[in-house]
Amino acid sequence: MSHVLVLNSGSSSIKYQLLDMGEGAPVASGVVERIGEGQSILTHKVPGNTPGTPARKHERREACPDHEAGLKAVLDAFSTIGPDLDGIELAAVGHRVVHGGARFGGAVLVDDQVERDIEELAPLAPLHNPANLAGIQGARKAFPNVPQVAVFDTAFHQTLPPAAYTYAVPAHWRTEHKVRRYGFHGTSHAYVSRRAAEILGRDVADTNVIVLHLGNGASATAIQGGRSVETSMGLTPLEGLVMGTRSGDVDPSLHAYLVRNAGMSAAEVDTALNKQSGVLALAGANDMREVWRMVDEGDADAKLAVDVYCHRLRKYIGAYYAALGRVDALVFTAGVGENDERVRAGAVAGLERLGLTIDPAKNENLERGTEQAISPDGAEIPVMVIPTNEELEIAVQSLDLLNR
Repeated sequence: MSHVLVLNSGSSSIKYQLLDMGEGAPVASGVVERIGEGQSILTHKVPGNTPGTPARKHERREACPDHEAGLKAVLDAFSTIGPDLDGIELAAVGHRVVHGGARFGGAVLVDDQVERDIEELAPLAPLHNPANLAGIQGARKAFPNVPQVAVFDTAFHQTLPPAAYTYAVPAHWRTEHKVRRYGFHGTSHAYVSRRAAEILGRDVADTNVIVLHLGNGASATAIQGGRSVETSMGLTPLEGLVMGTRSGDVDPSLHAYLVRNAGMSAAEVDTALNKQSGVLALAGANDMREVWRMVDEGDADAKLAVDVYCHRLRKYIGAYYAALGRVDALVFTAGVGENDERVRAGAVAGLERLGLTIDPAKNENLERGTEQAISPDGAEIPVMVIPTNEELEIAVQSLDLLNR
């Protein structure tokens, strides 16, 4: 049976998952953390032999100065802990790449030109594309005879119409500097929207959904007939919803205002908006579990943080309802979306006239990791929680590309 190894190479980490595509399930997964930071930590997990038995977890520490060394550590873990890749039919290695610009509207087979393209697009994602490329280059050396497939976070949003992706800025900005809305989390939005249509028993081409991917990074997408038609993140992942450490939408003049009046550099403002803002700036913590604990203890700043967070969600839900005209489901996914019933309730509070309501019992008693409707039976618009599975989506897209 065909297997796909999925690699997600970050700036100092490599997350990986080996999937049995016959079952659509992982047979091993793990992460190498702190690459290039002295001693790295590798955690390798193998599922239990029978349903219900816990995964076997193995951890070891070693020096991984770069991604090539990190990937070697991953391959050593497969050899010593299992399953041994030499005894597996590996159909492809699928790679997550954050930014494909306007060049890539779908998964592509990696060759030297694709590597150059990913490198050229690095200014649009300077923290991500170089690391993604390092993972690809290491995997091509390690698996010279296995097809390598790049799946881009931005690709799903290449169906945005010009009215949605075009910023009203000077033409040479748009042409020479590629300034436009690109959108992110596309792999997650693609998977979740397709699953929503399947659960509803509808053809994807005739299903309109709003997906809220709420993790430490967060984005909303309006999906019409399986195609992204509007999304909250823009040129970078900073635009849109309030996030763990990112501000989301602010007045575009804020940068210039702070440079003039606070003596900050543009780089300092950019860092602050990406790493020191969002829920962290409002509440003093960016883990929503901690924020809710503070709310329950009467912390006014934490209460304001969740009010701002949910207000922004309601604003985008309403806007995307208008963009779609007809909504067949509202779907929550990712860490906060899947596990925080109070955020879900806050996001739809007051939207009853749009047909969006939540059943408190269903919402509060949702079993972790399950796909479930949390709206009342017979609701006009189902409100659903669907755990995302970006690794499976990358593997599926990789095999689809090879089969084509």
